[in-house]
Amino acid sequence: MVDKYEAKRYVAGIIGEEYIIPTIGVWERAEDIDFDRLPNQFVLKCTHDSGGIVVCRDKKKLNIQDTIEKLGKGLKTDFFNINREWPYKDVKRRIIAEEYKEDENGELADYKFFCFDGEPKMLFVATDRLSAEETKFDFYDLEWNHLPVLCGHPNRKTPIPRPSNLTEMIDIARRLSAGLPHVRVDLYNCGGRVYFGELTFFHWSGFKTFMPFEWNYIMGSWLKLPGKDITQ
Repeated sequence: MVDKYEAKRYVAGIIGEEYIIPTIGVWERAEDIDFDRLPNQFVLKCTHDSGGIVVCRDKKKLNIQDTIEKLGKGLKTDFFNINREWPYKDVKRRIIAEEYKEDENGELADYKFFCFDGEPKMLFVATDRLSAEETKFDFYDLEWNHLPVLCGHPNRKTPIPRPSNLTEMIDIARRLSAGLPHVRVDLYNCGGRVYFGELTFFHWSGFKTFMPFEWNYIMGSWLKLPGKDITQ
């Protein structure tokens, strides 16, 4: 579920291929990437970590050597050792190229749904991730009411319009989180079409505090851990 290549097959089996951003290529070494065969716009990312990504909007401006070095460094990163997120421990290390996507604002806002036992409870929208500004996180309930929550990044100064396909995104989050005590379902929304982003089991690796502090208790109350048979 956390392997950025294998997760596509898993998710497609639940919600369909139409929600999957197409993969252009897969490599085990950064030096093997044939940049001449890639389109003018694309995204490169490592399959086994978080943050090892290169977004190319214009191939003529891409520094290929810097890209190879960044991805090569990413392949050597053991993400399990950094923050002990156990699902990443044995993920095969590869690089994938995906089709470039952007929304009507020229970026790719990320809609991230916190789900518990198959029920989305709240979400936040990540914006300004490709701009010179600091990334913004804005939290909402499922009726699109802005919540007074901060975690890691500030809010935007302007409100985010309610997406017309919010109900569809909630339904997708519900289907992808079914049977799981907790998972964050990350989705993109491009021109009214929803695309799968990733499944995240540990927001900020579980270390970032929500503010006001009461929200740590509110979200904790939604988590129902499976019981243990102490007689075993």
